[in-house]
Amino acid sequence: MPEAARRVFASERLPLAVRYTELLATEGVVRGLIGPREAPRLWDRHVLNSAVVGEAIPDGSSVCDIGSGAGLPGLVLAIARPDTTVTLVEPLLRRTTFLEEVVDELGLSHVRVVRGRAEVLHGVETFDVVTSRAVAPLERLLTWSMPLVAPHGALVAMKGRSIAEEIETAAPVLARYRCGTPEVSEVGAGMVDPQTTLVRVPWADPAQIGWPLAVGTRAGSQRRRRRSAQRKVK
Repeated sequence: MPEAARRVFASERLPLAVRYTELLATEGVVRGLIGPREAPRLWDRHVLNSAVVGEAIPDGSSVCDIGSGAGLPGLVLAIARPDTTVTLVEPLLRRTTFLEEVVDELGLSHVRVVRGRAEVLHGVETFDVVTSRAVAPLERLLTWSMPLVAPHGALVAMKGRSIAEEIETAAPVLARYRCGTPEVSEVGAGMVDPQTTLVRVPWADPAQIGWPLAVGTRAGSQRRRRRSAQRKVK
């Protein structure tokens, strides 16, 4: 465990982070959620750079992590930030099974796991923050994430150095959805190297949210409700 972990996680949360990392390095590898070569560098490349995303999340936020995979960054955020409520959205059964087991073992009562794609919650729930890590280019990520963003909330996604190009490519979607100007920042100074790059996308006007609600015809709404009723929630 690197010394930086003691600065990122509060003392009472650090044992949870240690146990989660152990589970990633063992069960996560066995189940194919983490590559064997990643196991020796889980702290630096995965756990710590996910935890520092918390710097961009307001106190008491409701957070939705789409395409959560093995729990990065959503489960790590839940460990570091017990003041939040976190929903982990993941379509693959083997991943949601792992997430549910970790949530149970660590006693994370402020976390629930939803098996499904982000669309199962479109028109059903919204959140203060919708986050993700290595899910898709921003152009596509907006279409999955922004319908889940509350009027005064924002998408806060982990991104790489090509984010400027992604923002340029996503310009038509940003305009169509009436999104605000994307804000790029780096978090984790002095704790992770390189720092974690984030893009934050709010609504331009909370009173004029632009994702295509009109697509949600009665039949579409009924399908969403059926999918919502069928999803696994913990």
